[in-house]
Amino acid sequence: MACGAARWLALGPLRSGGLWSGPNLRKGGDVPAVRGGSGRSLVPSRSVIVTRSGAILPKPVKMSFGLLRVFSIVIPFLYVGTLISKNFAALLEEHDIFVPEDDDDDD
Repeated sequence: MACGAARWLALGPLRSGGLWSGPNLRKGGDVPAVRGGSGRSLVPSRSVIVTRSGAILPKPVKMSFGLLRVFSIVIPFLYVGTLISKNFAALLEEHDIFVPEDDDDDD
């Protein structure tokens, strides 16, 4: 599944004709972003901040709930990672592959 997703992301610009070399300024003076099949930008980037005449372009659109989206992905995957690590450490200890030593420093 991950391989299919990587292939989809890699071939997206080829299917939509998004490979360009150099700046291709449109009427407004901005550089077009690579578009996916749905018309949404795959990589939101902004490399041009002024038009040809020197006018400053408006502010980019702010992503709403940006931090909420980040935390809604990071926290569950951190939790799943800790569960996998805990279970694998218990498996290693059960099979005597890795057993932590109990150091008594009461000398």
